[in-house]
Amino acid sequence: MATIKFIHSYWAYLVLLVMIIASVSSIIGMLTKKEFGAKDFRIALFALIVTHIQLLIGIVLFVFANNFGDVEMGEIMKNSALRLRNVEHPLLMVIAIMLLTIGYSKHKTKRTSASKFRILAVTYTLALIAMLAMIPWNTWLA
Repeated sequence: MATIKFIHSYWAYLVLLVMIIASVSSIIGMLTKKEFGAKDFRIALFALIVTHIQLLIGIVLFVFANNFGDVEMGEIMKNSALRLRNVEHPLLMVIAIMLLTIGYSKHKTKRTSASKFRILAVTYTLALIAMLAMIPWNTWLA
């Protein structure tokens, strides 16, 4: 499981970088009213792919590495570190990836570049904020 944890931790750097690029690109596209092109589509798609890979790695880590043992949910909820790792982080990351998926799916149905950029800017930026809020910074940067 150490390998899976290592991959999950370091893949997160790629996810963060790609999410920042996708969010900034969509915000710039929205504000400058540029045409939505193939490059913009690929950036949005790549962000979707790397985050879904991270989700799959995280699910494997959560299912196989979590050793709850005799710890009950009440005790997990009382301990902020356990609650972050076992409840808050997984839940908000799943919500963030759901936002990404919804935004990506919705942008494909839009006809104009402005509406494509707007939906991507809103959903990808909200997802990025959620991800930044739930990164366990004290252990990630240590």
